[in-house]
Amino acid sequence: MNERIGKGFTANGITESGKNAGKDKPRGIKRQIFRRVSSLLLANMPLCLFVLLLFTASCSSVDCPLNSLVYTQYQLMTPEGKVDTLADTLTISTNRSDGTDSVLINKNVSTTEFYLPISYSQPQDVFFFETKDTLTGASTFDTLTVVKEDRPHFESVDCSPLYFHTITAVSTTTNAVDSAVIINPDVSYDTSKKHIYIYFKHRD
Repeated sequence: MNERIGKGFTANGITESGKNAGKDKPRGIKRQIFRRVSSLLLANMPLCLFVLLLFTASCSSVDCPLNSLVYTQYQLMTPEGKVDTLADTLTISTNRSDGTDSVLINKNVSTTEFYLPISYSQPQDVFFFETKDTLTGASTFDTLTVVKEDRPHFESVDCSPLYFHTITAVSTTTNAVDSAVIINPDVSYDTSKKHIYIYFKHRD
C-alpha cells in the first residue's frame, strides 16, 4: 500500500512533503518558543543583570567600620561623686611608635570629659598631661599609664580584624591629678559608658 501512485503521492493520497511537514511541525513550535524566550531574555537582560548584582551585593556587602581604633572614655569627677570641671587648660600627648610626640588634646578649657585612643600593638599606653594654671600660667605635668589586654574582634570575613580591649590597671603621678579609677574595663565601640574616672586636685 506504500506503493507510489503518482509523483509525490502514496497510496493513501498523502504527499511525501505532507508527511515531512507533519514531522517538522513540533520542531517548528519548539523553534518559535526558543526564539520568544531568547528575545525576552535579551530584552530584559539589563534588568536581570541589575537584580543579580543587587542580590550579590546584599549577600556579600558588610558595613565595615571605617576606623579600626576604639577609644577610652574619661570622666572628671569630684570626691563627692559629681561631674567635675577643670579650671586649668588641659593638653594631653603621647609617644608614637617612632618616638615622636603626638598631641591628642590641645589646650582644652573647661574640661569635664575626654576620650583617648587605645593601641592594639603594645601592652600599655602612656599619656602625658599638662595642666596650665589660667591665672599664673604655670604648668604642671602628670603621666597616666593604662595597662590593658587586647582581643581580636571580627565583624565579618570581608572586614579587616579589629581589636577590643580590657583595661587591667591604671596608674598616675600625683602632681595635678589626684587619682584615676577604672569604672568599666571593657573598651569597644560602645561610647555610652565611661571607662575611667579621673580626679584632679583643686587650687586652694
